[in-house]
Amino acid sequence: LENLTVFNDTLETWTDRSVEYKVISVLIVFLICALGIVGNVMVILVVLTTKHMRTPTNGYLVSLAVADLMVLIAAGLPSIADSLFGSWIFGHAGCLCITYFQYLGINASSCSITAFTIERYIAICHPIKAQFLCTLSRAKKIIFGVWVFTSLYCVMWFYLSDIQQVLYKNMTIIMCAYKVSRNLYLPIYFFDFGIFFVLPLTLATVLYGLIARILFLNPLPSYPKEDKNGYDNFSKAQKNKMKNSSRCSSTTVTKMLAVVVVLFAVLWMPYRTLVVVNSFLQEAYLDTWFLLFCRTCVYLNSAINPLIYNAMSQKFRAAFRRLCRCGRNAQANKAAYSVALTYSVAKETSTNTLTRSNITLHIELQGQHFKSFTLS
Repeated sequence: LENLTVFNDTLETWTDRSVEYKVISVLIVFLICALGIVGNVMVILVVLTTKHMRTPTNGYLVSLAVADLMVLIAAGLPSIADSLFGSWIFGHAGCLCITYFQYLGINASSCSITAFTIERYIAICHPIKAQFLCTLSRAKKIIFGVWVFTSLYCVMWFYLSDIQQVLYKNMTIIMCAYKVSRNLYLPIYFFDFGIFFVLPLTLATVLYGLIARILFLNPLPSYPKEDKNGYDNFSKAQKNKMKNSSRCSSTTVTKMLAVVVVLFAVLWMPYRTLVVVNSFLQEAYLDTWFLLFCRTCVYLNSAINPLIYNAMSQKFRAAFRRLCRCGRNAQANKAAYSVALTYSVAKETSTNTLTRSNITLHIELQGQHFKSFTLS
């Protein structure tokens, strides 16, 4: 994640990083990576194991979680070793593979954000088309296409990265750096910068602006998926309540995804800005503390999304809780989409003779109370 220039000439005396820097950098990066890995694994598990969570939008969030895991493991954890030793310790193969997976995770996360932004735009602004465009099967195909494209695109990093020896007066440092000089690398970087950062953010700005216009200025035509006759049986008050509930749910999901996009832009900005500035400087600015700040922002971007889901989505929050207590309460934590039936029987007897029996049947679906029937 650093655009380094390696010199063949002998440099000045090499000095190890301070103990203060090592302690702070290792603690910060380790905590962020640990929390991020646990959080993203939980996102993947709750979507894959909970039937009602398998939606097109959540499919893209699983793709984003996998990409974020890749960034945390391939970029975050190796940086801990770099902070401690100041030299590359993973060898030639490690340099190639780690660099590849770093950029694969970064680019796949950007494409996943773009995909769910387009999906939200179609779902909100074109609800009729969304019925056949925004399906889980189509989302799976798009996600597969995203990963195939980014996997092939990032193959070039196997040919652009290599380990390098940096000669100092007192020792030689091994680094994982780029084969080509900084000037030759610029076209590749700016193409990557435009396709996977500028373009997604520009598209997101336009589409979320259109979504906001529809969502907050016009009522959403939202109806239940049951057959029309079943829907007509509801009272007017029940219909309005269901419409408002669906509209509120769409608004909440859209706000949550908009926050994910904003954080992606904000947290990636320091590193992207640094590399752009260094591209035009004769000598790159590589202050260790500022580099730590830039890297921390990148790792935080990959770790913070599960916290956003937990804070803004009631469904994710409930699913996380079920996942955490599944071992203690397995019987009570069956699939959330199952139907729970509760019977209450009230009996009146006189001299051992049954005179009346009222059975009240309550139906709950996904925790929502819909209707009660009394059988006499």
